[in-house]
Amino acid sequence: MKISILYEDNNIVAINKPAGLVVHSDGKTKEVSVADWVLEHYPKAKNVGEPIILSSGEIINRPGIVHRLDRETSGVLLIAKTQKSFEYLKELFKGRDIKKTYNAFVYGEIKEDDGTINRPIGRSSKNFRMWSAQRGSRGERREAVTHYKVLARGGSFSFVEVKPETGRTHQIRVHFKAINHPIVSDSLYAPKQEKALGFQRTALHSLSIEFQAMNGKNLKIEAPFPEDFEKAIKLLRK
Repeated sequence: MKISILYEDNNIVAINKPAGLVVHSDGKTKEVSVADWVLEHYPKAKNVGEPIILSSGEIINRPGIVHRLDRETSGVLLIAKTQKSFEYLKELFKGRDIKKTYNAFVYGEIKEDDGTINRPIGRSSKNFRMWSAQRGSRGERREAVTHYKVLARGGSFSFVEVKPETGRTHQIRVHFKAINHPIVSDSLYAPKQEKALGFQRTALHSLSIEFQAMNGKNLKIEAPFPEDFEKAIKLLRK
């Protein structure tokens, strides 16, 4: 499992998660995950964090995992090495004191140069795997706010910088679908769209995370674009 470390100190490690790798097991399938990598490289973090207890009673351990990235999303992921740092990061996320920046390619050329998508998110009534920011969502609808800026347009696509203010499951993917500009090659939220710009996975990358570390130092950790993003940027510019 090739995972590069972007930053590390006594409390945390930030990795560049490759696309295609799950953060932790869902209890349904057996496959290598970021959690396995943590156990291999940081065995002392075995009991750090909060496990998930499934309806079946099975316990899914998530050593050091404070937040998630979807399987197909690449980029910066923070991991806590101690329970103290886990609790610290958890509070930062809860208080929205961690600034996250993503980049994405979306279908269609967005007219506005920048904007804010402020739409609550609930469960989709069509598919239990999906979430929705549109009419017909079911269950509790939770506040969700996403800011974006268009960096480039061309060939019926837009390249955007995205700053989510909240951290709902699938938030960026759901919000861009809600404004009719779904993420390129997102098989869950844009299944009828052809894969494009060379992407075989959802075209979403966690570019950077900014926060104040436990020692008071202000950190900004960035993950370089993977190869598919570099190629897509060149295609868009052509």
